[in-house]
Amino acid sequence: MPYKIAICDDEPADRDYLARLLDKWAGRWNYAIQVVCFPSAESFLFHYAEENDFDILLLDIEMGAMDGVTMAKKLRKENETIQIIFITGYSDYIAEGYEVAALHYLMKPVREEKLLEVLDRAAVKLAGNEKVLHLETGGGMVRIPVYQIRYADVMGNYVTIHAVGNYTVKMTLGELESQLDERFCRAGRSLVVNLGYISRVTKTEIRLSDGTVLHLPRGCYETINRAIINMG
Repeated sequence: MPYKIAICDDEPADRDYLARLLDKWAGRWNYAIQVVCFPSAESFLFHYAEENDFDILLLDIEMGAMDGVTMAKKLRKENETIQIIFITGYSDYIAEGYEVAALHYLMKPVREEKLLEVLDRAAVKLAGNEKVLHLETGGGMVRIPVYQIRYADVMGNYVTIHAVGNYTVKMTLGELESQLDERFCRAGRSLVVNLGYISRVTKTEIRLSDGTVLHLPRGCYETINRAIINMG
């Protein structure tokens, strides 16, 4: 599978170094890659408006007028699948990364083996994004990419899947869960949630990146938090 990768960093030496490591990663697995470098968040967004097909983004946090976290928030509003890897000289941004479902933080100076390991994880996640469910609803057969599913909840003998649209199908939550992957976590008897969409978890609720608030059943807080840590 070919990968289109963006490097967004205001330091030319850092861009060159990351590009060399990407070439090494591609050579290790015989991947075809296209790498495009950007010196600022603004230059990336200008290009992205015309070509929005990037798979992986290596994103510096400390840049000029617009920082990397602000840019990632703008990007996430319309792109849920791009794998964002933050590059930073500071460790103060983890909460913001959680909010935009960043794959990982890498501290400068970036260690080669650590970056290659994170890129391997990005490739696995991108491959998982290709999985599709085919489900029979009242309106006929629907095709739902798994990555688009934010959560699913149950009412009686029916499960409603909340993705780009909402689809209600006659099945058990367990039957649906068996068709999903490690991105999803069961929260009590009536809810399955996509961990990648979670922006915040409290003892009583889950908040998703689109603003949806889900009730978190008693006793599920530790399970959800552990699943998020294991996924990361």
